[in-house]
Amino acid sequence: MIYSLRHLTTYRYARTVRYARCNLRLRPREGDGQHVLASSITVTPIPKGRGTREEYFGLQTLTLTIDQPHKVFSVEATSRVSVERPPLPDPESGPSWEAVREAALSLPTLGAESPAHFLFPSRRVPLAAEVTDYARESFPPGRSAYGGAFDLMNRIRADFRFDAKATTVSTPLVKAFALKAGVCQDFSHVMIAGLRGLGLPAAYVSGYLRTRPPPGRPRLRGADASHAWVSVWCGRDWHGDGGDAGWFGLDPTNACGVRDDHIELARGRDYGDVTPIDGIVSSPGGQKLKVEVDVVPDDEEMV
Repeated sequence: MIYSLRHLTTYRYARTVRYARCNLRLRPREGDGQHVLASSITVTPIPKGRGTREEYFGLQTLTLTIDQPHKVFSVEATSRVSVERPPLPDPESGPSWEAVREAALSLPTLGAESPAHFLFPSRRVPLAAEVTDYARESFPPGRSAYGGAFDLMNRIRADFRFDAKATTVSTPLVKAFALKAGVCQDFSHVMIAGLRGLGLPAAYVSGYLRTRPPPGRPRLRGADASHAWVSVWCGRDWHGDGGDAGWFGLDPTNACGVRDDHIELARGRDYGDVTPIDGIVSSPGGQKLKVEVDVVPDDEEMV
């Protein structure tokens, strides 16, 4: 499947901004069944300086400096991405979670794909006894790592309520867990904390999800949204298709494995590693943010 992506972010400031420095992480990730055919970013106002660097986990970050006064700042990222992932494995296949836990600690590599980076607490995903205990119910002795993670994903979907007003981007994980409510970021952080609490490597993935308009209706511009899910390491390439060394995507918000409807933007330890836009602005006033996202397959039209 080939997708055309458009991610438009607009900041409107109450007072004039005289200086801004921003980091943009808006180019889709290469690999894991994805190939970026084209990608570009348009920024208004025109930056004074810009530089690109690749961060440790393979994120391509564009850094901008803007020194002309402005009250509106907009970033439009457009891409074309080909996605073709292998079929999902049987939920109970693969090595046991105990074997995977031991293997993750014994692999002699610290490359960007090494599970070692995703075993330990991170700033937004601390370990919590109550979350570990919740996850443990999905991992009886001898169960496959993938099977346990698949079950945990389904339980989060059943037990948690999707509520965009229940949490904010800064809500602590333990509070979202206590509320049993939130959005895809919260569900993913909870699942990652539970897996890491059991010694299983889990990464945070940001990206987009293809949505389907009602039959006979065209897709509306800006109707999609950014999304987040989990990538769990289940042992090195046991599925035998030459894939990404045992990493599998699971979406606890929708209780489904990741295939061609998910487009990956970035991967890290938690949301803090993959924030699409961050930085600093020099202004005493507040701001309003508007985000529009379009995920359009080649076989659909948009109005």
